[in-house]
Amino acid sequence: MNTIAARTEYPRPQFSRDAWVSLNGEWEFEFDDQRAGDSERWQLGNREFSKRIQVPFTFESKLSGIGETGFHDVVWYRRTLTLPEHFAGKRTILHFGAVDYDASVWVNGALVVKHEGGHTPFHADITDALQSGENTIIVKAEDYGTDVFLPRGKQFWEEKSHSIWYTRTTGIWQPVWLEAVSPVHLKKVKYVPNIDTNEIQIRTFVAGLQRNSSDNVSLQVNLSFKGEPVSQDTFQVTSFDESRTIKLKGLNDHGMDRFWSPERPNLYDAEFVVLVNGVETDRVSSYFGMRKISLENGKFNLNNRPYFMKLVLDQGYYPDGNLTPPTDDAMKQDVELTKAMGFNGARKHQKVEDPRYLYWCDRLGLLVWGEAANAYDYSEEYVRRFTKEWQEAVDRDYNHPCIAVWVPMNESWGIPNVQIDVRQQQHALTMYHLTKSLDTTRLVVSNDGWEQLKTDLFNIHDYEWRREVLADRYSTAEKAVTAMPANRQLSVGGYTYEGQPILVTEFGGIAYKKSDWEGWGYSGASNDEDFETRLRNVIQPLIFSGVVQGYCYTQLTDVEQEINGLLTYDRQPKIPLEVIKSINEGK
Repeated sequence: MNTIAARTEYPRPQFSRDAWVSLNGEWEFEFDDQRAGDSERWQLGNREFSKRIQVPFTFESKLSGIGETGFHDVVWYRRTLTLPEHFAGKRTILHFGAVDYDASVWVNGALVVKHEGGHTPFHADITDALQSGENTIIVKAEDYGTDVFLPRGKQFWEEKSHSIWYTRTTGIWQPVWLEAVSPVHLKKVKYVPNIDTNEIQIRTFVAGLQRNSSDNVSLQVNLSFKGEPVSQDTFQVTSFDESRTIKLKGLNDHGMDRFWSPERPNLYDAEFVVLVNGVETDRVSSYFGMRKISLENGKFNLNNRPYFMKLVLDQGYYPDGNLTPPTDDAMKQDVELTKAMGFNGARKHQKVEDPRYLYWCDRLGLLVWGEAANAYDYSEEYVRRFTKEWQEAVDRDYNHPCIAVWVPMNESWGIPNVQIDVRQQQHALTMYHLTKSLDTTRLVVSNDGWEQLKTDLFNIHDYEWRREVLADRYSTAEKAVTAMPANRQLSVGGYTYEGQPILVTEFGGIAYKKSDWEGWGYSGASNDEDFETRLRNVIQPLIFSGVVQGYCYTQLTDVEQEINGLLTYDRQPKIPLEVIKSINEGK
């Protein structure tokens, strides 16, 4: 059995505690194709399962130890554990990073949580279900492999990958872990940076407060920058949701010496200590970045300065893990390779990425466009599913300074008739305004690529490969916004171009075979020199346009049957990284 799954790094690095235990590694596992598990009461834990799987890899991946790509929509997991001694006297929280799609979890036969949504986290306080000695955790995951109304991203509803669709993901695909907390503990924090006033607003949410209790609950907030103390504030906690605004000294616009940007990924460290009657009950380590995303006079601004975004489309797939990165180092390497090629950002495509990827983007300096995993077709059930999951995704990732733009919808996926269907138009508008209601600090794209309605950025997908055509098409704003590169209208529903920044957010896609993988792309290169020339021919017309304010090249790596990456599927550069960087620099 491959043991690479026993990842031991803390899964939620922006909100971390010392008292935790990873549950990654080997679990018992069973397919339930006959759907017998409920009637036979597998949740009671009395039945041993016939297979073994390496969590958090799904059975479709090689790293799971199974590598079966057929349809098995219902799967069960079983694991026994004994709590460590330092959990004694605490509440025990069981965390799941993501389970695709419906999850039910039992501890010692007691149902502790159910969750719907394949890309967002959930947890349960399992303290009252625990017993002394050995405990049994059972997880049932149900996916809907052929359901085109399911928020699924790039997961194909047929057995074999094809075209732009890839291998499915069923069950647990992000880390599982236990955490020990006191009854009164910090549930979450929310940062709202303001570089114009040099202030950080910190909202804190403390769980376990009792009405009419005589206990004195206070929260200490310690901020530091590169090891130097910046602020220490202690205040009494009287409600679940508290807010404080802290002035940050030494933060100014001249050198931008403490602002966060891809070029200077400066982070403030934060420590939160909960005290009950003067006794510490919880301690959480966190961080935030001071940065501002805004639109000024039709320009995209980062920290009040126009900023040209050079993004790469990143599907977040791996050869042996599929949607699940094999190691933390693999996620860090993807960020490092992206930066080494001269990109300052990534559009995570049709995937709500592992929080540790966002952590490395925060630490190393890479802008991220946070994108939903869309459904393929429209229905009322899809709307219910998608709206719920997107709200959870925005809430999970709100604090990451790397995230600059939210993309709830892409290329009319989930809304295929948006050009003429008023319901689908209203849904796209709803997702734009819903996202704005959850986060006023970032930009929102309603439908990336074409058939846009209300949107902060005017984004175009254009796989034209001829330099002269691209140069002419993006020589003026009027030509750019009236072009139809995919034979799709760029605006629908009565909306027109309103002076937003124009970006080409999918282009290139040049196929170049440099590995054993067979596949396709939007145009083809025959050798290294040809590939370099073709890259220059599609990237540099956008750099020199004067109209285009950013781009997103398709794509970072080859993925399954697609060989249009700058890197092979196993992350080997097709041409030297410094050559690609020079092209991105307009050289």
